[in-house]
This record gives sequence, C-alpha cells and structure tokens, in this order.
Amino acid sequence: MITFGFRNKTSGLLRAVIAIVLGLIMVSFPGTSLIIMVKIVAAFLIASGVVSLVFGIVNRQNGGLGLMITNTVVDIILGILIFMFPAEVAGIVMFILGLLLMFFGIFQITALLSANRVLPVGLWAFILPVLCTAGGILVIFHPFGLGSFITLVAGITLLVYGISELVSTWKMRKAMKEYEIRFSAPETGKPSADSSMEDVRDVDYEKVGEDK
Repeated sequence: MITFGFRNKTSGLLRAVIAIVLGLIMVSFPGTSLIIMVKIVAAFLIASGVVSLVFGIVNRQNGGLGLMITNTVVDIILGILIFMFPAEVAGIVMFILGLLLMFFGIFQITALLSANRVLPVGLWAFILPVLCTAGGILVIFHPFGLGSFITLVAGITLLVYGISELVSTWKMRKAMKEYEIRFSAPETGKPSADSSMEDVRDVDYEKVGEDK
C-alpha cells in the first residue's frame, strides 16, 4: 500500500494548513496577493544574503568567507531581479504552483486507490483530488491570462487541496491501521484470539478413589 507522505502524523496536517492559509490569502486578495508573495520571497532572499555575509565575516577564520560571499551575491542579485520583474516571476510561480497542485492531486488519487484495496474509502473521497488536479491543470495553462481570475482559481484550488489533504490523511491513517491489523499481526509471533485454544489438549486422568 502506498503510504509515502502519510507515515508522519503531522506532515499531512502541516501541508493542509499551509495550503489553506495560502488559499485564503489568494482568494481574499486575488489582485495583489501573488505580487505581494513574490516580493516577500525577494525580500527573504536579500535578507538571507545579508545574513550569509555577516555569518561569513564572523566565521572568516574557518575559511568559509569565500563561500558565504558567493551565497550573498547570488541571493541579493536574485532578490533584486525578482523585485524588478515581479509580474514575470509571478507567471513562473503560478506555473510551478499549478504543477504542484496537479501532482499532489494525482498522488492523492493514487494513494486513495491503494488504500481502497485495504479499506473502502468511498467514492466521495476522490472528488476533491480530482478537482485539485483539474484546477492545477487550469493554473498551468491559464487560458484566461495571469490576472485576478487565475489567481482566484489558484486560491480556490489550494483550498480544495488543503481540505482534500485532511480527508486523505484521515482515510490513509485508517487504512494503514487496518493493513497492520491484517498483515502485521502474524509476523509478531503472538497467537491470535482464534488460535488461542489450538494448543490445548485433553488430559487423560483416573479418579483416585479412597478405597481400591
């Protein structure tokens, strides 16, 4: 059974929370949210470059200054370029986001199909992953341009994915428990409840009377 990404109890919840928060931001501010997020990334890169430079200067005796200066130059140049061309970068971000949403939707469908072999998950559980996949494809090709509409679509798709991730995590946890009960119990070497009486044998005995 496919369990990648679901073994950790908090990983699915974390992915869902991040997707829902980002989705709410994009739905609430479709006209500006994407550009703002791009600029936040640019600011983070510039700040990372400054921190790398300071770290390199402080630890210059260890010989890491050259590497830190290289990291600083790369991070700051990337940050400045992103600030200068936020719309172009936003297009790339949308493409990557759509690709990830499509990938996660397909992965959820595959994982649920695998879990369905162990424990029925219900047809309704596949609706949200299918919508997530379709939304991801729409974001990738953005036939209506990169304006507020496609940002709104991306935000809604993120919300759908977040809810779908919660449902899939819940279903997968139940399926994994059922799988362990069915297939892992015999490997423990412990007798099951059905076979607990198999080793019981009748014992022949004679009643010893007081007088023979």
